[in-house]
Amino acid sequence: MRWQPARLVHRRVETPTAHTLVLQVPGWPAHVPGQHVDLRLTASDGYQAARSYSLAAPADGDRIEVTVQRVPDGEVSPFLVDGYREGDPIEVRGPIGGWFVWRPTQTDPVLLVAGGSGLVPLMAMIRARRAAGSRTPFRLIYSVRTPTDVFYADELRRRVRDDAGLDIAYVYTREAPDGWAGEPHRLGLADVNTHGWPPELTPLIYVCGPTGFVETVSDLLVGLGHPARRVRTERFGPTG
Repeated sequence: MRWQPARLVHRRVETPTAHTLVLQVPGWPAHVPGQHVDLRLTASDGYQAARSYSLAAPADGDRIEVTVQRVPDGEVSPFLVDGYREGDPIEVRGPIGGWFVWRPTQTDPVLLVAGGSGLVPLMAMIRARRAAGSRTPFRLIYSVRTPTDVFYADELRRRVRDDAGLDIAYVYTREAPDGWAGEPHRLGLADVNTHGWPPELTPLIYVCGPTGFVETVSDLLVGLGHPARRVRTERFGPTG
């Protein structure tokens, strides 16, 4: 794959620390929900830094979307969130990945399990389902620290209301909103068992988040009887 020139054409604030960047990439070859891209920045002195980011939306001509969360002391994300301006250049390489993907032609029930910013590639699947008019039943379990950390909060509320066959359950680990049943806690067996699909329906499962979260959720799912081959995972951690 080669690096392609791109420019920022729009940004949306998702949380106090995360922004969605809409990039225009001339000649973009399209992509499948669940894939990711590499972004590369070049400084005036020639120094380059590249990072991988999941695509947040289905294919839309020559535009792609990535949602970037500012990482304290990070080399790239603070600039992309706070210093990158509309019209500024960047380089893109991709799309990358062929296992952690969902296509609207698939009809098996889908379970999505996200930890924090791990929602990004799963949101591309949710959006693609809607755009294709798919009736495939989707369930999302979203583990997040506090209500203010929820990515795409307004859109998720609308989709629960308007998208038939889409169910969303939240697990708050540090602070829950007023009126939420239960106490803040880490996602556990009861959450997966209550809000997921039973193994006999053989759902296709996508789990994305920090490495420890993904490993824990995958073990829970297999322990409940889901075949390991039906559990697809994408994990992230500190660079280096």
